[in-house]
Amino acid sequence: MSSTAETQQTKVLKTTPILISFLIAGFIGLFSETALNMALGDLIQVFSISSSTVQWLTTGYLLTLGILVPVSGLLLQWFSTRQIFIVSLIFSIIGTLVAALAPSFEVLMFSRVIQAIGTGLLLPLMFNSILLIFPINKRGATMGLIGLVIMFAPAVGPSISGLILEKLTWHWIFWVCIPFLILALVSGILYMQNVSTITKPKIDILSIILSSIGFGGIVYGFSSAGENGWGSTIVITMIIIGLAALTLFSLRQLKMDEPMLDLRVLKYPMFTLGLLAVFICFTVIMSTMILLPLYLQTGLALTAFSAGIVLLPGGVLNGLMSPITGRIFDKFGPRGLVIPGFAIMLIMLWIMSNVTIETPVSMVIVMHSILFIGVSMVLMPAQTNGLNQLPKNLYPDGTALMNTLQQMSGAIGTAVAITIMSASQKRYMSNITDQSDPSSIGASLTAGVQDSFIFTLIIAMVGLMISFFIKSSRVK
Repeated sequence: MSSTAETQQTKVLKTTPILISFLIAGFIGLFSETALNMALGDLIQVFSISSSTVQWLTTGYLLTLGILVPVSGLLLQWFSTRQIFIVSLIFSIIGTLVAALAPSFEVLMFSRVIQAIGTGLLLPLMFNSILLIFPINKRGATMGLIGLVIMFAPAVGPSISGLILEKLTWHWIFWVCIPFLILALVSGILYMQNVSTITKPKIDILSIILSSIGFGGIVYGFSSAGENGWGSTIVITMIIIGLAALTLFSLRQLKMDEPMLDLRVLKYPMFTLGLLAVFICFTVIMSTMILLPLYLQTGLALTAFSAGIVLLPGGVLNGLMSPITGRIFDKFGPRGLVIPGFAIMLIMLWIMSNVTIETPVSMVIVMHSILFIGVSMVLMPAQTNGLNQLPKNLYPDGTALMNTLQQMSGAIGTAVAITIMSASQKRYMSNITDQSDPSSIGASLTAGVQDSFIFTLIIAMVGLMISFFIKSSRVK
């Protein structure tokens, strides 16, 4: 026991370089989730594809994460921290390089899958390592820094890519990432330590298959709705297959002595409530980050550069708020953050559901900035509070499940938001005589965006109701 304690102490003393390595790699991985959103219009023209097809560059990325992340709890117990970190960075670098060189949509889509494998390995490893190397009274501040990455990176993705697109081609969105990924890899090789315990539990192939079909089927079904319609056979079939596989997967996990993903984490009420809050919050984030660029560029006729500038203040403010909310969480717990956070989100989404083609750009900046203040008050406090209630042996399963549903909610939110927007846009255009009029196109998309924000408003309302049941948790 004494040697183990000494080892742990050594690891604790070197937490800063470990954290820095995770922050750099995590930022680029999550930046990739939304960086292409600002270039979707260009990619539709370049590759001669539809808006529902181009959406797969985001949804496919999230779909891969949804399939891979559930297995991560098992991988964390089979391989060392260093091994998983280095492999995740290698996948990210290869995927980003292929994307930068992609000559066709198919190659670009393939590269996004490779990128997502890297991110899918990294995210659960990052959360699990933080839980192991930081004491409970310092986790809020540390998770605040992680939150800066998790929320700041996707938020500034469209802003940075908008700046790039003003002067360069979409390929450079990926080229600028490569030096940072190499820096993170070198940092990991030099400083990353093995902080987890390798137990090598039995690998259950059937559980992996059921998990992949379950999570993948649901995300694929929702994503296909944008192209095929909600009443299509493929959409209904995939969602039913996904739900059936998830049910079988869940029943199997509860009966196994060594489950691939230990669903007994759901017996801890604060973890379950935190899980739901994160699911809802990430649905709002990803929906907003795909709707606003489209609204700004088509509805308000802004350039990619201008749209990026409009979204930048919210992303910066969101990143700055996260460490602050982390420290508040350490002192006062989650309730004083999560309840008002959801209330702020609710008000802003209601205002966003009333945007028009005459809405001032300054108003969009204010709405977006205040919305993401609300997001920063909810996401990391709810997540940290939920994970705090778990015993140490359930950390890998808790982080895997939390990250799985987080990514799945992003994919579902993106798909539903685009589907609602497209349907409303078609309905609006069906009543227009001159459908080639540019002003009609902008007005129709804005009408679709309004309806999509009503969807996010309803989701946030559910989040507010859940938040009243959240209270401070501590490991017994």
